[in-house]
Amino acid sequence: MRVAIVSDIHGNLSAFESVLADIKQVAPDLVLHAGDLADGGSSPIEIIDRIRDLGWQGVMGNGDEMLCRPQSLEDYAAQSASPPELWKCVREMASATRNLMGGERLSWLSQLPMAATRNDLAVVHATPQSCWKAPPQLASDEELNQIYGPLEAPVVVFGHTHLPLIREVSRDLKMLINAGSVGLPFDGDPRASYLLLDEGSPVIRRVEYNIERELQALSSCHLPHADWTARMLQSSSPQMP
Repeated sequence: MRVAIVSDIHGNLSAFESVLADIKQVAPDLVLHAGDLADGGSSPIEIIDRIRDLGWQGVMGNGDEMLCRPQSLEDYAAQSASPPELWKCVREMASATRNLMGGERLSWLSQLPMAATRNDLAVVHATPQSCWKAPPQLASDEELNQIYGPLEAPVVVFGHTHLPLIREVSRDLKMLINAGSVGLPFDGDPRASYLLLDEGSPVIRRVEYNIERELQALSSCHLPHADWTARMLQSSSPQMP
């Protein structure tokens, strides 16, 4: 069985359309998503509506949760070491996106589960316990088994960090994979990223797309702090507002 997993689209319609074209060529048996579908990008409505039309199943990301449950952002920001200015900008972007999407789409987001399992595969946004905080890059195999073991799946795929990763792990969890980000890569490579599992063998696929088109969409979408998203797209790395 061949499974494609997309994550962290963040409202980037230009990247999403190119990834969708690549997925159609690859023709997997199943496509799943790992959350963070709409927030922070130029086209949140279009992304949500396309994924719903396609019937892709998936999980809730922290960006999805803060749209449908605003208090989740406040709870996380209250215990975060990041500067308040960061959360002020995130809050303002989320509020504008939430107002665009409307109640019915937000209700759909609120029903996304924290985890999805298919046979020997499990998908989460960050961890089974939280869609806000992923394990550190240098976490030991023992730590990873403690975190992801409750999923009872030998292969776990997550997103959240926007950094593609394929890591073999000992014990019950055999492989931990980060699908990277479709719409906002942070690994210095501007191409969209998604995962293809071909009979259990993982491949991170990178897809070129028209970044200039997306930058133009951001400049005209009237989203607060769209210039911040634009800088991250241009640098393919996290930036402060």
